[in-house]
Amino acid sequence: MLEFAVMGKKREKFVLLLLLLIAALPVVCGKNLKKNDSVKIDPYYITGSPENRENLKDLFILLAGEPASSEDQFTVVREIANNYAKIREYGRLIHFLSSRTIKYPDDPYNSYYLLMIAYAYTRQDSYPIAARYFDLIVKNYPDLTINNESLHLACLNQLINLVDNPEQRVWYYQELISRFPDRIDLGVAYFMLGQAYERIGEWNSAIRSYTQYLPYAGTVIPGFPNADHYAKQQVDFNNSPKDWSFESLPALLGAVKAALDMGSPGRLGQCQAKVNFFARSWEQEETDDSGVADFNLSDFMRGNRIRYADSLDASSNATEAYLRTWGWSQYISTWYLYFRKIYFPSDPEIHGRWEWAGLYYGEKF
Repeated sequence: MLEFAVMGKKREKFVLLLLLLIAALPVVCGKNLKKNDSVKIDPYYITGSPENRENLKDLFILLAGEPASSEDQFTVVREIANNYAKIREYGRLIHFLSSRTIKYPDDPYNSYYLLMIAYAYTRQDSYPIAARYFDLIVKNYPDLTINNESLHLACLNQLINLVDNPEQRVWYYQELISRFPDRIDLGVAYFMLGQAYERIGEWNSAIRSYTQYLPYAGTVIPGFPNADHYAKQQVDFNNSPKDWSFESLPALLGAVKAALDMGSPGRLGQCQAKVNFFARSWEQEETDDSGVADFNLSDFMRGNRIRYADSLDASSNATEAYLRTWGWSQYISTWYLYFRKIYFPSDPEIHGRWEWAGLYYGEKF
């Protein structure tokens, strides 16, 4: 069963798009309808007000006289389906169009009919079923362009909001990027492709996607306010030698404390992460570029005796640790050294090791 998550604005956008596609098509009018009592009409399809029922009868009579799979027949079918949509007879709309796609499997307009069926299911809040139809259209039916809008593009945009399965999302984003690069926000697509690759454990592909995202830094990614920071961290760490990591937290702490006891900036610098190392106050946001560390430890250690707490801060846990130190500067004497377990599944030799990743100025709140 498809997993899904509905985003209200995206759903509204699809409804507006479909209404635009409907409005773009010619309305059945100006044809001389001749009553043909020999045409058998299923009474199930005749519904609504007396006026509407009469209109549907006329449309079904007209439909019977149009060549199969022709543009004129498509126009009539669309008008009948549109009639059901206007009066919210979504069950009849689905039944009518489904029966046509079964009866005429080679109809070149079936992708549009299936799109209207998917639309009907969204109006009934049946999103998993609608997602299956969107997927069916993209993978099994040729694209149609109506009013300069691609049906496949509309379906893919819906699928990335309805389907949570990461393997499927990888395929959808790949399709968007390869087929519609000039019709989508490539920054969003590359970043979200990286996220999908991470979820299925394709770490090398994830890094490649984040690398492709970086030229689009500044792109607003819904739900990911720190997308630029995250992508750059992943790429920079992947491209680094990673030779500053330690097998365990005790080993890292031992090296840091020994360097502090010796008063050796050089020894301490060897423990410091060479990429993504930060130095910021507790108030600064993680994505604040001013928190990127670029300083010489010797400027703060020369003439000062740096002390450290006997044990880690109480807020430390299995993946993060804080060590309170003091004596660094007359302005801000206290620094909390921040250590973290490395999360880098693409390299089992590095994944799970520890690094000194940054520091916080001042006392904790």
